[in-house]
Amino acid sequence: MGEKKEKATLKLFALNSNQKLAEKIAAELGTQLCEASVKHFSDGEIQININESIRGDDVFVIQSISEPVNENFMELMIMVDALRRSSAGTINVVLPYYGYARADRKARPREPITAKLIANFIQLAGADRVITMDLHAGQLQGFFNIPVDHLLAIFVQAEYFISKGIRNDVVIVAPDHNGVKAARNLATLLKAPIAIVDKRDETRASNMTVIGEVSGRRCIVFDDLIDTGGKLSDAAVALKNAGATEVYACATHPILSGLAVEELKNSYYKEIVVTDTIDVPEEKQFDKLKVLSVSKIFAKAIDLIFNNKSVDSLFNKKHTV
Repeated sequence: MGEKKEKATLKLFALNSNQKLAEKIAAELGTQLCEASVKHFSDGEIQININESIRGDDVFVIQSISEPVNENFMELMIMVDALRRSSAGTINVVLPYYGYARADRKARPREPITAKLIANFIQLAGADRVITMDLHAGQLQGFFNIPVDHLLAIFVQAEYFISKGIRNDVVIVAPDHNGVKAARNLATLLKAPIAIVDKRDETRASNMTVIGEVSGRRCIVFDDLIDTGGKLSDAAVALKNAGATEVYACATHPILSGLAVEELKNSYYKEIVVTDTIDVPEEKQFDKLKVLSVSKIFAKAIDLIFNNKSVDSLFNKKHTV
């Protein structure tokens, strides 16, 4: 009879969606990414081989459900199945960006709730835990019947603006009414007031009103993600028309689909601050775009979870502003 391992080993794997972030997380943890081969056949089928033993180990697999969304999601499902069949001790899915999170309710009859479907698939494949960041709606954690650690980028984002000296005469702006809570959270860290762009479905940017005082102030438009860039660009126009002196954008997830890059390049924004939860390819990078890394947050969370310690410290960070 072989001897049982006294203590599980931490094993870190990365799939194809965000290798750069995974490598940074591994460096923060002082470890190496484990070897796995991910092969895509000509018809689109995916084959994954794990090239080392993971029996009894605590495995963390890093994969954003980002473009190409369905391909990256299937890579994750196949990897989790491979880990389960290889007798991993625990399977911890690290989702820097949770694709399909916006489909979190039935807004119209006969619509799916795809965010819940994704959660079901992750659990059915065999995941024991999910670690993610800045979900589009925090209540998505309730779609899972396994532990979910919902990490926040806001401390890194606040520190960046403080380091740039953007702390006086600044207003945090929600680009629509749904973003008020997030704007208030950043405003609390920066000790700043908030404003709201009164965005309605058919309203032209030139006719939008701003709720709050922004005239003669610097503004930070704060959102969880940037997709096509249209909402952010409209907000910048409304703020400039209301007398804002400088306008910055800040979001966690840079989806940047469609014509977003051109839209934002030609916008009133002085700088657009995002994080590396989604890898921004070279062709989508531009001068105004600033990418902050969240690797330290994920590395700390993984270390705490592996050592069976509370992750509370990641949500109670104190800042001297």
